[in-house]
Amino acid sequence: MSTTTTTTTTIFPDDFKCPISLEIMSDPVILSSGHTFDRSSIQRWLDKGHRTCPITKLPLSDNPSLIPNHALRSLISNYTASNFPKSLQNRQDSETLILNLTSKKSSPEVKLVSIEQLCVVSKRDFELRKRLTESGAVAAVLNCVGMKDFVQLVEKALKLLLNLSLDDDNKVGLVAEGAISNVVDVLCNGESADCRATAATVLTSLAVVEVNKATIGAYPFAIRGLIGLLREGGGRERKEAATALYALCSFPDNRRRAVECGAVEILVNSLSSGLERAVEVLGLLAKCKRGREEMTRFNGLVKILIHVMSSGTSRGVQYALLTLNSLCSSSETVCMEALKEGVFEMCLRFLEDDNEKVRRNASSLIKVFGGAGCNP
Repeated sequence: MSTTTTTTTTIFPDDFKCPISLEIMSDPVILSSGHTFDRSSIQRWLDKGHRTCPITKLPLSDNPSLIPNHALRSLISNYTASNFPKSLQNRQDSETLILNLTSKKSSPEVKLVSIEQLCVVSKRDFELRKRLTESGAVAAVLNCVGMKDFVQLVEKALKLLLNLSLDDDNKVGLVAEGAISNVVDVLCNGESADCRATAATVLTSLAVVEVNKATIGAYPFAIRGLIGLLREGGGRERKEAATALYALCSFPDNRRRAVECGAVEILVNSLSSGLERAVEVLGLLAKCKRGREEMTRFNGLVKILIHVMSSGTSRGVQYALLTLNSLCSSSETVCMEALKEGVFEMCLRFLEDDNEKVRRNASSLIKVFGGAGCNP
C-alpha cells in the first residue's frame, strides 16, 4: 500500500485512534479504568459531567486523573515517521525547516513557509515537537508571534506554539521562555480575530499545568485581556476567552483577580446574550466572597440562571446549579428569589437527571433551601 496516497485514517492501526473521536491521538492519556483516550476528547467527556469510563461504563472518581501514555505516544510518533508522506516526515526536511525558522538571515516569508509546514507535522509528531524545543526554535517562534505587521505569520506562529504546548513537559518550559508576554500582547493588541482567539487558546493549554495558572494569572493584563476579549470579541474570540478564564479560575487567587477586573458583569451579560460557557466561569467565581457579592448586585441573575437550567446543555445546568448553590448559601434574598421562581421544583426534577453532577448539585441546593428554613 502506498503511504503517499493513503489517508491517515487507513495507514494508522486502530489502537492509535481515540475510542471517542476515532481520530489519531496526539496526546494519549490513560484513565483509571486502564483505557487510553486522546486528552482533548476525554476531557470534553468529563467536562460534560460524565463520571464513568466511556468504554467500560465503570464509575470514576470526582476528579479523575489523566496519566500521559508516553509509550503509546512514542509508538504513534515512530509509526508516523516511518509511514507518513516523506515530503513531510523526512527528518532532514524537518531539520531544514527548523534551520530556516531559527536563522537570523531568513526573511519573514521564508519563516512563514517553514512554520506552515512544521504546524502540519508537529500536531501528531511528538519527536518533532521535542526537537523544536531542544533546538532553540521556541525563541524564533515567539519572535514571529511578535511580528505584528505580518499578521499571517503571527497566526501560524501561534498555532505552532499551540502544538508545542500539547506536551505537559513543554508547558512549563514555554512559560519559562517568555511565552506569556508574547501571547498576552497578541491577546490584547492582535490585528486579527483569529490571532486573538488562538492566543486565548494557547493560554488555556498552558494553564493545564497548575503552576502555570498562578504564573499566567499574576502576569499583568493576562486576565484583564481575556475579559476584554470576552466583552468586545466576536463569537470564537468570546468562547475561547471564556474557556481560558475557566481554566485559570480553577486557581483560587485568579478568581479574585477576575472579579477585580470586572469579570462578573461581563460574564452575566455574556450569559444573557447566549454564551453558555460564561456560566462555567460564574460557577467558579461564586466560590469566592467578592464574586458572590458582585453577583447578588445584578437584578435578574437568578432568572438568567433559571433559563440556562431550563434550556441549556447538561454542563450548563450543572454550573447554573453550582452558582445558585453558592449564592443561596450566602444570601437569604437570593434564596427566597430562587424559591419564588420555582427552582426548588426544578431541583426535584433534576434528581432524576442522567448527569451525576447535575443530580448532586440539585440535591445540594435542596439541602441549602432546607438549611435556610426556606422550604416551600
